[in-house]
This record gives sequence, structure tokens and C-alpha cells, in this order.
Amino acid sequence: MLVLLTAFAIPAPASARDTLGVFDGWGAFADPRPRRCYAIAEPDARRRSAAWRPFAAISAWPARGVRAQLNIRLRKAKRRGAPVLLMVGNMRFALVAGGADAWAPNAAIDARIVAAMRQSDSMRIETRARDGSRLVDTYRLRGAATAIDAATLACAPSG
Repeated sequence: MLVLLTAFAIPAPASARDTLGVFDGWGAFADPRPRRCYAIAEPDARRRSAAWRPFAAISAWPARGVRAQLNIRLRKAKRRGAPVLLMVGNMRFALVAGGADAWAPNAAIDARIVAAMRQSDSMRIETRARDGSRLVDTYRLRGAATAIDAATLACAPSG
């Protein structure tokens, strides 16, 4: 799993990435420049038809004052105007998206999503692809809280 996670993680030179740990299906990594730390996982049933490797990540960017920001890479580009819905436990969140990436609309929703992730066993993202097919990816959340905490601590301000 570690090789898979590092191979598709947020782009950076492989030699620059520090592995913080792998916790069940979630990995935690840090990049020095720009300084960023993130917890990341692939969906449960990765489909071979994916145009690229889908993932869900929770990131911290200290220089930007960003902490616990959700980013989801869909397995295909979404259809223009199609809603992107994230279900975490019994909570539903409408995400904003462009192309093949989706995010929470603001930091308050990011915080609600991360809180829901900490209390749930799985999350599911749904939308429509450009070709009209239904896109659904499910993520197990076992290990997510630990990976998020490792990434958050690694990018915490010192002093």
C-alpha cells in the first residue's frame, strides 16, 4: 500500500517526501517545499477504467494558514454542472469541483467533514462523469483519524 500511496500522492519529487506512517488504508506524508502534510487513501474498489488514480486527502499547508483541507481526485473528469456529493456516515456534503478534483466549499465545511470522518466507518463520493456514467467511490475510514493527526502534527507551528 505504501508504494501505491506514494506513487499517486500529491505531486512532489519522490526524494523530498517524508513518510509519516501508514495506518490501515491511510498514509501520512510531508513535503518540505512548499511545506505541506497530508493524509491520503485510495478508494476501496479501484476500477481499472480510471483515467488516473483517484484519492481522498486531508492536507495542511502552514504557509497558507490551511489546516485539514479536503481534496478528492475523482477517477474520471466529472460532467459539467453535475453535483458532487460526499456522504460520511449519515451526513451529506455538497462539494465544489472542477475537472476531476473536488473540495469542500469552505474551511467550516472541511472541519465538519473531518469531524464526521473521525466518527464514521466509511465515506462515499458520487457524481456523473463527462460521458454520463455514474461515478461512485467508497473509502474506508479505519486509520484515517490517525493519519490526519500525524499529518496535522507534522505541519503544526513549532514554538
